Amino acid sequence: MLSNFKVVLVETSHPGNIGAVARAMKNMGMDQLRLVSPKLFPHADATARASGADDVLRAARVHDSLQQAIADCQVVLGSSARDRTISWPSVTARECAEKWGGGAAKENIALVFGRENSGLKNHELDLCHYLLRIPCNPDYSSLNLAAAVQVVSYELFVASGREYASSIGDRGEEPLATAEQMEAFYTHLHETMADIGFLHPERSRSIMRRLRRVFNRTQLDTKELDILRGILRFSQNHNLK
Repeated sequence: MLSNFKVVLVETSHPGNIGAVARAMKNMGMDQLRLVSPKLFPHADATARASGADDVLRAARVHDSLQQAIADCQVVLGSSARDRTISWPSVTARECAEKWGGGAAKENIALVFGRENSGLKNHELDLCHYLLRIPCNPDYSSLNLAAAVQVVSYELFVASGREYASSIGDRGEEPLATAEQMEAFYTHLHETMADIGFLHPERSRSIMRRLRRVFNRTQLDTKELDILRGILRFSQNHNLK
């Protein structure tokens, strides 16, 4: 877990946003949530939007002030989409992850996010060492609170080097077709196209070359090849009737 990172939400007005933030955090392996004077918490809307991240909500710590919420943190980053009149050290979400998210950082690091409608106030940014920015469309730079937390936590997750094996579908369960099996398929394909009258003698070579490119790019496995051969056999038998 990225337990040295503390997500701090300041005066969140809608409890659903707190739940959505908890969900975003849990997606990326983060569980340290701190709330500064939330308008409504705990609340059923927060639990509903958390969608299974109830443990993050239960462990959330509520504080009366930002000073209390960041008291044990050595590095404080305040998110801001607005330009400031005073020059301020700033990092993007990716730079933050590169600097502190690789596992080497031992400090407690606070990621502070402001109110949904107005963000952080200047006196709150005074407590931050860096402005935390998420580069986006300059004509529409306002991000939803949970979306902003998701982007930052994703960058930290990637930088941490953690990986989870994908179990999508059955890809990899069947061996890839061998060169010999593919050549037999191409011969069968050529014969079938000739049988159904699709091939023109003068163009058959160029068509087959292009079809080879198509199937070679896909790297068919043996099960997929069997299905295609079955379709070709059906087409040949149907054409003979």
